[in-house]
Amino acid sequence: MAVSTIDPNGLNVGQLGGTRNRILNSAMLIDQRNSGSSWNATNGGYGLDRWKVNSFDGGAATGKFSVQQSSTAPDNFSNSLLVTSLATTADAASNIFNVEQLIEGYNTFDFAFGTSSAKTITLSFWVRSSLTGTFGGAIKNSARNRAYPFTYTISSANTFEYKTITIDGDTSGTWVGASTSTGVWVSFGLGVGSSFSGTAGAWNSSDNFSATGATSVVGTSGATWYITGVMLETGDTATPFEHESYGTTLQKCQRYYWQFSQNAGAGNYTFITGAIGSSDILCCTNNPQPMRVAPTVTYTGTVNIREGSSSAVTSPTGFASYSGTIINRLQWSRNGLTIGNAAWADIDDAKFTFDAEL
Repeated sequence: MAVSTIDPNGLNVGQLGGTRNRILNSAMLIDQRNSGSSWNATNGGYGLDRWKVNSFDGGAATGKFSVQQSSTAPDNFSNSLLVTSLATTADAASNIFNVEQLIEGYNTFDFAFGTSSAKTITLSFWVRSSLTGTFGGAIKNSARNRAYPFTYTISSANTFEYKTITIDGDTSGTWVGASTSTGVWVSFGLGVGSSFSGTAGAWNSSDNFSATGATSVVGTSGATWYITGVMLETGDTATPFEHESYGTTLQKCQRYYWQFSQNAGAGNYTFITGAIGSSDILCCTNNPQPMRVAPTVTYTGTVNIREGSSSAVTSPTGFASYSGTIINRLQWSRNGLTIGNAAWADIDDAKFTFDAEL
């Protein structure tokens, strides 16, 4: 393992061709779920797009830390992901507090991990904390039985520092190839117990989220930790950060999650549809991007059903979705419909989510 604090600003910052970076939303531009608001981390939930968290102390834990899109960022970046510790959480062997990204196998199969041709990879990022010391993380497989714990040092409090970590490819274990499943798992520890930490600098056959002895961010109430400009690429050298447009990044994120909402009083979003029976109406919506797998569709809030020329609105008695990677069929139940009549589903004050995360 090699750790460096080389400043990349002196390097050629032009594109080197292709998509080198396997991390999505690496500059923390997209925050569909929270729109920049602080989110109280829940185990297995997402703050910024593609950035998942664990908040686990032997069971799902809440109130331990928050996640928020921040405008505090190093030069040449506009945003970072901010973690703020909300309590003083004592060390325990079973603790897993982290920020992580699970990368789809289609984006990492060329690493050739698990074979004699495994490639060297390099992880680079900008990081800042109110704490100083040795921090940790890990790279691992989807089966959670091959891991490479790593460390990095934050020398100055409240100052962005650039880190690079070079890792020899793993020639052992089982790694997912070109598929929609998780190919490589990248974890940044915020307070990981001994049961889920390992010795830094070597591959092992354990389920590690961080390195042994790493600083715990959640161990200090009010502590902060920021990260941005995260890159994971093949090779033994960190190349200049691969900036891309907001629209391109949003499209990539929408392969895994997208949403739409309508606030009360803002005018209704309407699905024009028809009655397919005496108690069901059916409509379809396209995903903005082909999704990784058929999404889980949920909604909260108010949807009103209208039929024919009637101005009367009725609340649905049920909802079901039949999803695909490109089109979703949404079906509401309401008694007293006439088959073949035109019908409307008015989204008065509701939020719909389409989730195909890893």
